[in-house]
Amino acid sequence: MYKLRKGMGVGLITCVGLILALNLLMRFSDGPLEIISGGPFTTGELIPTPSSWTSIRDRNTIEFQTLDPISSRTVWLAVHDEKLFIISGYMNTFYGGIWKQWPHYLNKDDRIIIRVDGRLSEHRLKRVLNGPDVGPVLSEFSRKYGNGLASDGSAVSNGDSWLYEVVAR
Repeated sequence: MYKLRKGMGVGLITCVGLILALNLLMRFSDGPLEIISGGPFTTGELIPTPSSWTSIRDRNTIEFQTLDPISSRTVWLAVHDEKLFIISGYMNTFYGGIWKQWPHYLNKDDRIIIRVDGRLSEHRLKRVLNGPDVGPVLSEFSRKYGNGLASDGSAVSNGDSWLYEVVAR
């Protein structure tokens, strides 16, 4: 029994160590790796701010980087009325408080860089709490991802999900 517990302990410590090492290495990478946050974008061509986001309407995710602190990640997106929106869910949960740090970075600096197909564009994120776009945008998220967000906007107004519009700098 002792050998089994010792083996399980060594296995657990090894797994935790590997996860920590991967997270440390990702801080120096050129962007995120799926759900694992990454470092600053080091590749990509800077382009002017797009006037319409309809060309990426059917994409599943995009990459973006915060500037203070510098960190990158992938996020879900919705395009409504040619405008781009991103969302951060689980904000009122314990694990959301651990996993979802980037929305809190925006209180300090709301500037971001978006990377799509190797092209970079500079923007800001403006939090949306209510208004005419909320219902249609949440419906678009539900259509794409099947996450069951109520189109009445309750998830946004009660803070369960933080909705952002991508706006020009």
